[in-house]
Amino acid sequence: MSRAPVVLVTGATDGIGRETARVLAARGARVVLHGRSASKLAATREAIEQATGRRLPEPVLCDLASLAAVRELAAALAAQPERPTVLLHNAGVYMRRFATSPDGFELTMAVNHLAPFLLTHLLLGSAGQTIGRVVNVSSVAHQRGAVDPDDVGLVRRSFEPYGHYAASKLANVLFTVELARRVRARGVAVNALHPGVVSTKLLTEGFGMQGGDSLEEGAATSVLLALEPVGASAHGRYFAAGREAPMSPLAADARLARRFYEASAEAVGVAPLPVA
Repeated sequence: MSRAPVVLVTGATDGIGRETARVLAARGARVVLHGRSASKLAATREAIEQATGRRLPEPVLCDLASLAAVRELAAALAAQPERPTVLLHNAGVYMRRFATSPDGFELTMAVNHLAPFLLTHLLLGSAGQTIGRVVNVSSVAHQRGAVDPDDVGLVRRSFEPYGHYAASKLANVLFTVELARRVRARGVAVNALHPGVVSTKLLTEGFGMQGGDSLEEGAATSVLLALEPVGASAHGRYFAAGREAPMSPLAADARLARRFYEASAEAVGVAPLPVA
């Protein structure tokens, strides 16, 4: 009998992330909850355990805006007896005003792209690494994004809330494409997705709009890629509504993906992974 997957869900205390964690736990996965509020983590863990009748592993606390905190998170995860086999990068922000991270990057790009980029590389490079799938929650907004490998942290571009968010979501898909190329032969599947348009805090407070999809619909494609066979057989693909969907032509630009990947690795201080 195969062991249950251990799925790290970032941003698991609200909205789509919380629903994704609940469904994964109900399906038998060992779900490691991530959040930046200890009280919300505790409440989420209790609610999911009561709803599913399953005991969850110890949750992890981390402010993804800080690369130092991400490094501490990676060390804590690598030391746990149940190490993640699936990374589900769900956490995201939409900034209405310009702000920078402790490392000097624009905050949207710091949280939405550079944090999952660094965490993935630290865990893939750890001794006895166990990661078999990486799932990046992007957005249809990536279709309208633009990035510059010479300004990965988006600090030189004039700030525009939607433009910076769309750039971070394009970064998610570019990362997916290039990482998949580098780790496929190691047996690691990397895919991205659009969860739908759901009335989460990010959508209502950030975009100032309501969504037409339910939380269940918003979680469904993440669950699919985390647990179902397609999530292991697809590599560097983009999904929406439970099926593969066209990605932005920029996201499919192999040269841009490579250059942006290498620039991201330099920005966070890790060595680019070689093509296996």
